[in-house]
Amino acid sequence: RGHVLEGLAVALANVDEMIALIKAAPTPPEAKKYLMARTWQSPVVEEMLKRAAMEASRPEGLTVDFGLTTNGYRLSEVQAQEILQMRLQRLTGLEQDKIVTEYKEVMDVIADLLDILANAHRVTAIITDELMEIQKQFGDKRRSEIVANAQDLSLEDLISPQDVVVTLSHTGYIKSQPLDEYRAQKRGGRGKQAAGTKEDDFIDKMFVANTHDYILCFSSLGQVYWLKVYEVPQGSRISRGKPIVNLFPLEEGEKINAILSVKEFDEQHYIFMATAKGTVKKTALTEFANPRKSGIIAIKLDDGDYLIGAEITNGKNDIVLVSNGGKAVWFTEDDVRPMGRATRGVRGMKLAAKQQVLSLLIAENDQQSVLVATENGYGKRTVLSEFRHSGRGTQGVKAIAISERNGTAIAAKLVSEDDEIMLITTGGVLIRTRVKEIRDMGRAAQGVTLINLGEGEKLSGLEKIVETDDVEEE
Repeated sequence: RGHVLEGLAVALANVDEMIALIKAAPTPPEAKKYLMARTWQSPVVEEMLKRAAMEASRPEGLTVDFGLTTNGYRLSEVQAQEILQMRLQRLTGLEQDKIVTEYKEVMDVIADLLDILANAHRVTAIITDELMEIQKQFGDKRRSEIVANAQDLSLEDLISPQDVVVTLSHTGYIKSQPLDEYRAQKRGGRGKQAAGTKEDDFIDKMFVANTHDYILCFSSLGQVYWLKVYEVPQGSRISRGKPIVNLFPLEEGEKINAILSVKEFDEQHYIFMATAKGTVKKTALTEFANPRKSGIIAIKLDDGDYLIGAEITNGKNDIVLVSNGGKAVWFTEDDVRPMGRATRGVRGMKLAAKQQVLSLLIAENDQQSVLVATENGYGKRTVLSEFRHSGRGTQGVKAIAISERNGTAIAAKLVSEDDEIMLITTGGVLIRTRVKEIRDMGRAAQGVTLINLGEGEKLSGLEKIVETDDVEEE
């Protein structure tokens, strides 16, 4: 402020010359240039600067070419701009006096502050006066009790246990919402709007957990990140939430490919993982009991490989892997021995050249259906019992034909009659379809049309929709 007032005071001392110069300039930038190009005389400014020290109001970084020089006063760019923006009414005698008076007051304040900084006794006296004033205002008796040994409290100790609904959208937005509030909305008939997603998004995963439970987030690079449920950003009914990638220190290109809710790290459960190159691994859940926010390794990956999925299993589950070559391999979890975190795993599926695993599916029973979709918009639903246990490490059996008509497989899901799916195209089109509208077919069938695609368009994704008005506590 002192620097600006200094420039205005110079302008008032040379008002006639400056008005003539500004009128002669063709444009405002030229006028600014003219104001800065020459030196100006101002006895008031020179006197005040000598009283308060030459550098009193000089901004940091301003070169010695500007300000008070041996030939007069050179205006800075900031000062010249303020002069150009000054209203004509400030040229009246009263307004001129106000500017000069304010400038003198500011310079006096600056001089006083500089003196305080240079005088340790004044600093001590001011601190003493301020502390005495604080004592006068807040000098009542202590209300808290000082004890010799107080139990350390963590943030978690201050969070009351509460059941919440955690949702993750297809585009990666995560949020939590109190379960009681969620159910209140459901009874009010607005449960489906609790997701708060945009038209090009939908809820991909939803679960109920306690605020003191854990969330394990597995990335494409084989890392696992640890999160307490209470750390998930809370959102309103209509909010989208926060991008999950912003919660962890992810590398460029690293994505969260699986999130799992864990109440306790018991010895009866495992994390089962699969990679794009067909590797699978089973690791005891207890191995993940003490991860770090910065992430720990969940599986070692070969060059060019990445983690496609992770699920919690009981050690006896049925595992189904589906490849983009239209093959499915079905084996029991017993075929994979438990391994430590810092290992690569074993072959889960034998793949032909340029093929990769698309989906890791954990089957609850053999009456579920495997729904496979292809890039050209075709798909097929086949009851799992139609497949045979081909065993771990084999190529598996045909789930859908890979042909010129169908193209390659792009996704697979385990579905039931009452489920709904979302189909996503490369053109950004989303189509919602009921599973029961896709009839069950044998493994030898070619499949049916799931979606009609435009020219040059491909089917890029298939996701099972989680109904947000159908919450059940886990």
